[in-house]
Amino acid sequence: MKLSEELLYRGFVAETTIEKPEDLDTRAVKKFYWGADPSADSLTIGNLAALMMCACFVRHGYEPYLLVGGATGQIGDPKENGERDLKSLDEVEHNKKCIREQIERVINVGDGNVKDFKTPGLTMVDNYDWFKDMNYLSFLREVGKAFSMTQLLDRQFVQNRIGEGGSGISYAEFSYTLIQGYDFLHLYREYGVNLQLCGADQYGNCTSGIHLIKRLEDADADVWSTPLVIDPVTGRKFGKSEGNAVWLAGTDNGSGNYTSIFDFYQFWMNQPDEAVEYLIKIYTLLSKEEIEDILKRHKEAPEKRVAQKALARGATTVVHGAAAAEAVETLTETLFNRDTDFSEFSEDELTEFAAYLPVVAKGTMLIDVLMSTGLAESKKKAREFVAQGAISINGIKVQEDIAINQTAIVKKGKNKFVIIK
Repeated sequence: MKLSEELLYRGFVAETTIEKPEDLDTRAVKKFYWGADPSADSLTIGNLAALMMCACFVRHGYEPYLLVGGATGQIGDPKENGERDLKSLDEVEHNKKCIREQIERVINVGDGNVKDFKTPGLTMVDNYDWFKDMNYLSFLREVGKAFSMTQLLDRQFVQNRIGEGGSGISYAEFSYTLIQGYDFLHLYREYGVNLQLCGADQYGNCTSGIHLIKRLEDADADVWSTPLVIDPVTGRKFGKSEGNAVWLAGTDNGSGNYTSIFDFYQFWMNQPDEAVEYLIKIYTLLSKEEIEDILKRHKEAPEKRVAQKALARGATTVVHGAAAAEAVETLTETLFNRDTDFSEFSEDELTEFAAYLPVVAKGTMLIDVLMSTGLAESKKKAREFVAQGAISINGIKVQEDIAINQTAIVKKGKNKFVIIK
């Protein structure tokens, strides 16, 4: 399958300046860049969709330039409805380090196995490196003079912010598109990069770079965007701004922005049938032939959830590696087996489980267990869960707050577990 064919098959096609997708197959310069601002210390599965598109380009011979926005992250990409809170420089630096590791890991996924970091040709850059010493007047003379105010005011996000009922926009966020445009110009000048990949919501900002390259270098450049992934249940996009973030970080980097590997796997397992075909093409490295076989077998026996299992295994492998995916798959089958007697697990088995599930020390009160692991947002809510019979200890429902003095597995609802040891 050619690059253009795979992009179409997986749904990685939205707005673009490229007239025919087939042009990507024979492009003279096969280099692209994709950027992410360090607005948090983990990327989300919304970012992951764009990274999977990038990995697709890499598999077809394109040289990737991955940009972490140390400069743009200090300002913040303008939202549709209001100003972003500014991050401290220390926070930006911490976030940069965390997401660089995630970007490298996903991009280095080739044939389904996570390879060592540093795929040949992978270049990581940080726009803080070229903005930190830039003279403000020089920026205005070179970049500011290349744009008309009319052109900038026509941008949709600006119209939303300054129109009737809008919250207004600061000069800093208004300037964001110029800064991002300069990134593209810089990468064109330094590395000859003439293609930017992005999510559909960034398309307008990306065209600023095309404008600068044309205006200042008399050269052509292009943008290729992919649609935002929409949660089929809620209708909202996958991302932290929507309050439904599924994070790529499997452990806490200090902010609480993480999704355990077990919960990450369960997220994909819980996708409805009507969403699986859409998601499995985006979030796994399975071939077209493999996907079609999986979907065929799923339709023949949907109760076996063949497609959900393949999606969960594939997505978890991409983000956390094959070994972790296999481990949580086995753990899932064990915990959800109706014949499993939780009280019979050995200490060694529970220690293995503890690598993927929350752990609380023996002697803790049940209500405190629910609170400390985030299974209840308040003591009142925790008591309600207990009173409603939603909590079990070693498979036995409990309806009062008790101290858990033995090694045990606490279960809430259908798929939330805590190890007591």
